[in-house]
This record gives sequence, structure tokens and C-alpha cells, in this order.
Amino acid sequence: MGFVHLRLHTEYSLIDSVVRVPELVNAVAEAGMAAVAVTDQSNLFAMVKFYREALARGVKPIVGVDLTIREGGERQQASKIALLCQSQTGYGNVTRLVSRAYLEGQQRGVPMIDRSWLSPRDLEGVVALSCAMEGDVGRALVNAREQDAERALDQWLALFPERFYIELQRLGRPDEESYIAAAVALAARRGVPVVATNDVRFLESDDFESHEARVCIHDGALLTDSGRVRRYSHQQYLRAPQEMAALFADVPEALANSVEIARRCSLILKLGEVRLPKYPLPSGVGTEDFLREQAARGLAQRLAQQAGTAPAAHYHERLRSELDVICQMGFAGYFLIVADFIHWARANGVPVGPGRGSGAGSLVAYSLGITDLDPLKYDLLFERFLNPERVSMPDFDVDFCMDGRDRVIEYVAHKYGRERVSQIITYGTMAAKAVVRDVGRVLGMSYGYVDRIAKLIPFELGITLEEALAKEPELKKLYESEDEVRNLIDLARSLEGLTRNAGVHAGGVVIAPSVLTDFAPLYRDDSGGSVVTQFDKDDVEAAGLVKFDFLGLRTLTIIDRAVAIINRTRALPGAPALDIGALPMDDADTYTLLKSCRTTAVFQLESRGMKDLIRRLQPDCFEDIVALVALFRPGPLQSGMVDDFISRKHGNSSGPIDYLHPSLETILKPTYGVILYQEQVMQIAQVLAGYTLGGADLLRRAMGKKSPEEMAKQRSVFVNGALARGARQGLAAHIFDLMEKFAGYGFNKSHSAAYALLSYQTAYLKAHYPAEFMAAVLSADMDHTDKVVTLIKECTDIALEVRPPDINTSRYEFAAAGDRAIRYGLGAVRGVGQGAVEELIGEREAHGPYRSLEDLCRRLDLQKVNRRVLEALLRSGSLDGLGANRATLMQRLPAAMQLGDQDSKAHQAGQDDLFGLAPDERAAAPLPARALELPPSACT
Repeated sequence: MGFVHLRLHTEYSLIDSVVRVPELVNAVAEAGMAAVAVTDQSNLFAMVKFYREALARGVKPIVGVDLTIREGGERQQASKIALLCQSQTGYGNVTRLVSRAYLEGQQRGVPMIDRSWLSPRDLEGVVALSCAMEGDVGRALVNAREQDAERALDQWLALFPERFYIELQRLGRPDEESYIAAAVALAARRGVPVVATNDVRFLESDDFESHEARVCIHDGALLTDSGRVRRYSHQQYLRAPQEMAALFADVPEALANSVEIARRCSLILKLGEVRLPKYPLPSGVGTEDFLREQAARGLAQRLAQQAGTAPAAHYHERLRSELDVICQMGFAGYFLIVADFIHWARANGVPVGPGRGSGAGSLVAYSLGITDLDPLKYDLLFERFLNPERVSMPDFDVDFCMDGRDRVIEYVAHKYGRERVSQIITYGTMAAKAVVRDVGRVLGMSYGYVDRIAKLIPFELGITLEEALAKEPELKKLYESEDEVRNLIDLARSLEGLTRNAGVHAGGVVIAPSVLTDFAPLYRDDSGGSVVTQFDKDDVEAAGLVKFDFLGLRTLTIIDRAVAIINRTRALPGAPALDIGALPMDDADTYTLLKSCRTTAVFQLESRGMKDLIRRLQPDCFEDIVALVALFRPGPLQSGMVDDFISRKHGNSSGPIDYLHPSLETILKPTYGVILYQEQVMQIAQVLAGYTLGGADLLRRAMGKKSPEEMAKQRSVFVNGALARGARQGLAAHIFDLMEKFAGYGFNKSHSAAYALLSYQTAYLKAHYPAEFMAAVLSADMDHTDKVVTLIKECTDIALEVRPPDINTSRYEFAAAGDRAIRYGLGAVRGVGQGAVEELIGEREAHGPYRSLEDLCRRLDLQKVNRRVLEALLRSGSLDGLGANRATLMQRLPAAMQLGDQDSKAHQAGQDDLFGLAPDERAAAPLPARALELPPSACT
């Protein structure tokens, strides 16, 4: 007899289960089961991954969810219901219900649904399972409350006519057999079908310990704690159909109904269909026509503002070609949407980066103001961004100032509707070091012991425990010689990589053409934070939503602050404002600063390794900075490419530079004959072998993937194309081999050039406006004491004076104090919060400088600026101007605060002082500095 598992949690339930989706589908396929359901707890996180994986293995995917129902009454325990989607209508209903559980129904971190949310119309296309003893029907039967069970069943049958099943489970739990007897009797009496499930949490029975460890990690419990609640049994594994048949031999219809439910659930999802939101257009204007008009106007403005390296005709021809591809691929609206929110950001004081990734290769993007780098000037290729021969969504990664990014997202939500805009979920996983610590904790091992083991794991991004054992001899030795360590590592390996928690993606935002729940369920954490999709960045695109990346870049904040400080100073003598977007790209002072390796705080160029590379390369043009960004990676550094590049630049190589073929000199000259950029690989294929740039992009991708079959095919096409253009066969094969070798190291020049521009801008600011620039950098890092210390040392090294904080001159941030001095910011004083500083500065600006400690205490709200804050300010030197020394000030502080408190109470009571002075007059009245320290003789 056949059987289908209809209740199963994967790792994406987060609270339990060690079932990974690919392993699940493989196990189901190998067991010969035709279908399987995933019913994760309260979410559809894994749905797209599961659906795709199942179809790829020929297994029918059944999409479902386990939901928690809030019962009336404070003491009544919540119950469970499992829902399975029969159709697209059912999927939509389940999506809305799951979303509502997170947005409206959370209780102590648990998403729940209310019974009042359920109606026959809202549950159309959905099959329900009773959840055995965890459901309201089962709980009533276990407690011998048959009338309550009948009542609950009547409610469910009204909501799910002909679609409600009483669930039976044999998991080795108490009261199971009495429940099954009562449930079968009730089902027979009422004509309701029963169905068998195994409530799966792990694939093999041997995985039970791993599963329990995961549960304990989530619950913060010890595995060996005899008092902890044990909610699961060894039986909850993916039983084979034969095992289930033996287990339910007395109720064969329960097995048959699992197959019947699988047959009834035929959800067909259309994945991969892009559904762009509609960009609001003027009446009577089409999207493509509007894009062409805006791009042409933008290009005309760009050409008028700056001299390009190519004739204007080349720009217009390239623009027309790109627009044809964009419109043909249906992406006109995408470009307009991105251009719109970038224009809004710039118009509303939110700095935007010059570009990131391959998008900087598009002239349309440059014309629309999406990017700020002329792609023709720097040989950047549109096809690296959008290839007409490989249909895929364009993807602009847009950098915004950290302080303004959320304002741009808020604008988008307001423009397109909050119900259509959301950020994207991301999932944290159990990484090597963390999972060892977690497992050590649930095993009851001492912190010091586990910490010693965890610290043996090399500090490498993405390292696995398997790799750690191979790389660290001491760890391997302990693993092989100590049973306790072996048990710890083995248990940690079984959990390593599992999904642990949900969070918000750093930059991803989706804009839907209709309400988001038409495409994806929504999630919000129990703190009431941002609403995000339950699908991650890859799955939202599969579901048809378009992802926009709103990334926060600290460097843009620094540049913006520095330019604001500079322009305030320049405005005093009437000098024109500094335009950071119009800097000369051949400034001698900037390259002198770079060559001297004084690049601390210069974007991308401040690490010790990068400084060493700069010292060797000695960059003297912008192309060299672009190359620096591309060269400083493990591949080029280890391959000898960097040494070759440097020796050729400085003319130290034997003989002239070899450009491989006369036709390639223009392509390779900026990099001294070295194939450094992916775009160069594409251009070589185009010029030497007759590839289209779209075809050359496919060649580049094939070289990166190193597929032997595809490379053999591409080699033949390349060599034949080169022969047709007069190249020798041996030379053509040699050039192909070089391309293949360097394609693995090749970098995206569009990204390198865009980020090199930020590097140049920060270097320029440091060279010409060191005080203003370093003040902005210190302000950006003032919450990190270690960084502040490093940056202050840099200021000293470049002959900048950092003056101590001062209550009467400092602002919250660091500020320039002349050409060669910086005033320490009050916000960087440890123990002083932003609210206290705002109170201090607000009062100072309103009523003038503070004349004494007593004056300070009388004028401030001592609830906001309390003793702890005042002592922190005093110890930092911020109050040095108010007394003879800090010891004296500390001695006077209690009496000064008492005076301030009395003064505050008098104001609240509406009393004037002895001389009838108003509050403002009292604050301004001079006080003797030692008024509270009179000797006893003065009072006689």
C-alpha cells in the first residue's frame, strides 16, 4: 500500500527539525514515494526551495504549514491545525493567513491565528489536518470530553467541507492508543476520513540526538536535564511506506487517505516569470517612449557638462543600441524606477554612490543619473550588465549614505504603496565556531573548555569543521585522542550549516505590482521591526518579484559630512562650493598622498596589505587606482599577476610589453599587457575572434565555471574566429589559454572603476582638506573607541592637532578647528549619550557659553544631564575651562548639582530669586568661580 508523508518540518521551522531540503527530496525519491508535504511551523520560508527541488527529482511537492491557534481564555492552551494547499487559490489564502499571524497575531514571540480570521471563503482550496493530540479535537478526546470534540469537529467541517481529516499518529507517546481508538470511533460515527502521519523532524532514527541538541539550543536547555520537557520521540523520522503500512495495519484507510490527499493537492506555481511594478507615467505616454526621452535628455546634459573621450556620435549610437536591448527585454520600467528613487535621494540631501557592480557599464544608467561614471571613457561594457543573449534581470546595487538610506526606502513605500513594498528576509546559519560553542553549552561542558576548542578553528570566512580539522593539527589531534572532543565535534558537524534564525537582508527591497501577499508571505519579528518577505533574495525573484538593492555605505556619509564642513568654511569668504562630482582627476597632490602610502581612512586603500601594494605600484593616474582595487585579491596576489603588472608599469620587464596581437594593444595598454578585467576578456573575444559582446559574456562565464565540455566548444569557436581574421592558429590557441587562465582572476572593471572613484574622492579630500576630512571620518567611527584611537594617531602623523573636548566649543561630532586642527566631539566621550549632548549644545546656543560649573548645573535639566554624564565630561577634560583643575571641579560638583536642583524646583514653583531676576537673567549673571568654597571666617 502506498503512503505519503503529509506532516514534516524542515530546518526552516527554526524551533526544531534537522531536515535539509535537498536531503529530504533525495530520501523521498530513493524510497519510491511519489509525493511529500512540507508543513513548517507557522512559515513558508522553505517553500520555493522545496518546490523546485522536488520537481527536479520527479517528486510531487505539497505545500503546507502548521499553524498555532490562539484559544479563548488566558489559561487555555493554544492548539494546532495543519493546512495543505490544493490549488493557487488555496496557496493565496494560506499565504495571507501566515502573513497575518506574523503581522497581527504574535504573542510572546509565537505567531498565532485567531479563529475569527477563519471563514469558508478564506479557506477555499485548502485541506486541513487535525494535528492529532495537539489539535482541539484530539485534546478533547484525550481528556474524554467527547461533546467538546464533537463541537470542535463541527466547526472545522463548516470551514472545510469534505476537506477536513482527523489525524492519527503512532510516535510512542502516552495516551496515543486511547486517542486513536476514540478518534477512529468519532470519524466512523461522523463519516469523517482519517489520515496517518509521522510528524517528521529528522530523516533517520539515528538523527534523534542531533535533533534534540537543536531543540535544546533553541530552548536554552541542557541535553541531560531530566526536568526539561521532551516534546519529541525517536519515532519521528522519515519512515518508509512499508514501515507505515506495518504501523497502521489496523487502519489501512488512514494510509490510503494520505495518497488521496496528495492526489487532491495539485498546486502549480509559475516560478521565474518577472512581474515588474508599473512606473507612474504622464497621461498618454508609453513606458519605452518615456525611457528613450529621459535617456536622450540626460545624455545631452552629461555631454554638455563634461568632455567625453569619444565623439558625441559614439555616445548616441551606444545609447540607441542599449535602449533597443532594454526595451526588447522588457526592462524599461525597471530603469525608470531606479532612476526615480535615485533622483529623489539626491534632491533630498541623501548622497548616492557613483555606481557598484556591472551597472556602471550602462550608458543609459549614466544618462539617467543612476550611475556617475562615463562608461565610454573607461571602456566599460553594457553586455557585462545586461546580455541580450542571456535573459536575466538587470540588478543595480545602489549605495546610499548610511544616514539617509531608510528615508529613500520610506519614499519608495509611500510612492508605490506600503502594502506593495517590503524588505527581504535573510537567514542566519549555524557556522563552525558558533555551533561548537552552542553544542558545548547544551552538553553541559565548561565555557573555558569549549572556548579553547572553538578558538582552534581558523578564523576564515565560511570555514567548515571538516576544513578546520584538515587545517589545524592541534584540533585534529584532540579530536582523535579525546572522546569528549570527538563527541562535541561530531554532534556540531551534524548541525553545522542549519538555518538558525531569520533577519533582514542588508539592502534588498522588493516592489510588487500588486499587494505583496499575492506573491510571497510576509514576516515580522516579535520586536515589531520591519516587514520582510518570507522568501530570501533568490526566492523572491523566482516568485516573480523584482529586487532592488538599497545599500548603506559609510564612505558616502563621510564624504557628505566632509564636504558640508568644507563648504561652510568656503562660504565665509564667498568662495564657490566644492563639487565632489567635478574634481580634477589628475590632481598632483592627491597622487603624491597615494604614493606616500598615507591612505588611512581612504576608501578601499587603507589596509596594511593595500598600502604595501601602493608602495610598490606608485599609482600616478586614475586607471592605476582602478587596477589597485582589482589587483588586491588573493587570486592576482598569489598568481604572480601583481608582480608582472608592477614590473611592466615601471619598465622593469625584459623587452617591450607584449600585447599578444597588434589588434589587442588598445584593449591591454591600460593594464600594461596584463589581462586584468573581465571586460578585457570579452573585448579580446570580440576583436580577435569575432564574438558579439553578448557571446563574449557567455564565453567569460564559461571560463569562470571551467566546464570542460563547454570550454572545448568555445576553444573551437574562438580559434576558428581568430583564423578567419588572419591570426595564426598557434597564437590564437595561446591567447585562448591565457584568457582562460586569467578569467579566474579577472575582476569586474565596472565595479572596480566605480569604487576607485570613491577612493580618489576620499584621497583628494584628505590631501586638500585634511582637518575637515579626518573630522568627518572620526565622527563616523566615534562609537568605536579602538578606531578613534587609531585615527587620532593618524591625525598626529599628518601634523593635525586634535584638541580636547570642550563644553563651550565642541559639537556632538568632531569638527575642524582651522586648517590644521580638529576639535574632539562630545559624542565620542564615553558615558555621554546623544540626548545629553543635544541638551548641552541647545542651551549653549540659546543662552551663550557656560561661565562656571554652577552656571552649567543651574541651566541644564539634570534629569537628562545627570551626575554620571557630568563626571564623564569632567574626566574627559570637557569642563577644564570652568575651573582651576579637574580635582577642584570634582570636589565642587555635588554642591553645584544641589544648587542646580534647588534652582530647578524654584522655577517649577514659580519663585524668583532674592533680586527678582528672570530665569534668563539668572543664567547670564556672572558667578564667582569659588563661590561655594568660602572659608569659615567669611561667614563671621
